[in-house]
Amino acid sequence: MKEDICFLPATELSRRIRRKDLSARELMQASLAQIERLNPKLNAIVTLHAEQAMAQALAADEKQARGETLAALHGLPVAHKDLFLTRGMRTTFGSSIFKDFVPDRNLLIVDRLQAAGAISIGKTNTPEFGAGSQTFNAVFGKTLNPYDSSKTCGGSSGGAAVALAAGMVPLADGSDMGGSLRCPANFCNIVGLRTSPGRVPVWPAKTGWSTLGVEGPMARTVEDCALMLSVIAGWDARSPIAIAEPGSAFARPLVRDFKGVRIAWSADLGGLPLDARVAAVLASQRPSFAALGCSVEDATPDLSDADGIFKTLRAWQFELSYGEHLDRHRDLLKDTVIWNIEVGRKLTGPSVGAAEAKRTALFERMRNFMQRYEFLILPVNQVPPFDVDVPYVNEIEGVAMETYIDWMKSCYYITITGHPAISVPCGFTADGLPVGVQIVGRHQDDFGVLQLAYAFEQSTQLWKRRPPMADAL
Repeated sequence: MKEDICFLPATELSRRIRRKDLSARELMQASLAQIERLNPKLNAIVTLHAEQAMAQALAADEKQARGETLAALHGLPVAHKDLFLTRGMRTTFGSSIFKDFVPDRNLLIVDRLQAAGAISIGKTNTPEFGAGSQTFNAVFGKTLNPYDSSKTCGGSSGGAAVALAAGMVPLADGSDMGGSLRCPANFCNIVGLRTSPGRVPVWPAKTGWSTLGVEGPMARTVEDCALMLSVIAGWDARSPIAIAEPGSAFARPLVRDFKGVRIAWSADLGGLPLDARVAAVLASQRPSFAALGCSVEDATPDLSDADGIFKTLRAWQFELSYGEHLDRHRDLLKDTVIWNIEVGRKLTGPSVGAAEAKRTALFERMRNFMQRYEFLILPVNQVPPFDVDVPYVNEIEGVAMETYIDWMKSCYYITITGHPAISVPCGFTADGLPVGVQIVGRHQDDFGVLQLAYAFEQSTQLWKRRPPMADAL
């Protein structure tokens, strides 16, 4: 029974708790038992506060027994990415520099989850400072893919994706600059939503005006992502780009009729190298969108300059965010972080300004394209999960990658447009590796993205396929 509890959607768990068919303590016991059973094999949860979590679950049950009003996530276990400040809970950023750091405050997203009744159980693994889409670091080591432990889970929200896929928690948070919510969701058969910049306000933040990095929800179902977004979204005066629309907008039903909705289908985003196994899985699901009533057309937006824009602005932000660590602790930084900071230091004012101007022009081209098509469908990643001992992909279909992030272009090209995007389970390769599909919506239409993702998920039911090790006792 506990195994079944661990894989129920968060929405169903919430209903059962409110009906008193399930207590917060029972759910927490099941989650902790699953962590004890599978985490030593997978290394998803790197800091665990089991006793505190059980005490909070008891308090949640006592609150319910007193007849008090229950918040949206009452009694649900949640794990936080190890890049996120969590009061009284070790936060390492995947870096040896911070291996013993315990913050005295929460990131805003953590505050909002806890205020909504979620119970923080611990931290999920991430690459050093979230750099790269492969989850390993010098503090905790590597996190393994539950569908094949010889493969990577992606990153940088890799520990979160694995914890969800393996039934350790029903909800987890994450962040995304170049694909860090979407890539691990894609590699682990779960859902990850890159929210519109400002949808989930970020505070504290060193670069509050930046729109590259966002925070958002990860879960096993689209409806669970919407539930989580309903409590973490909404205006906050401390974020200069915060969107005013309240989070409650995402508590609405996701059901929608998609008859006649025009969708652009881009198999390779205009010529990006794409692993044949990924291409085959995506092609097999194109009829599913047509079956929903969508008008599916081959079309690709003009994303000229996206690569240079992203790399320039990413390098600028790396230098600003981590340059002081390079000056003080160069020996404790991995080579790719050092490289990205040093690229940032070589930038000039005119080069950053040119990137901003080109980004504005790119947005206008994307906006015009999305006036014709309500959604853009494309691959999440250009490759399926790869060897966990390989730090990053060096080539795709014979095409060499120039940097450690080049294999993520199908994600970070979308990042630089500023549009919301989601990764939803799409199928499996012949050897059982998950492949997701990326759905991109119009500017700030996060709800529409969730609606189409939900319709696709309901028609395919691919989210129900569990990792073999999760069922093996």
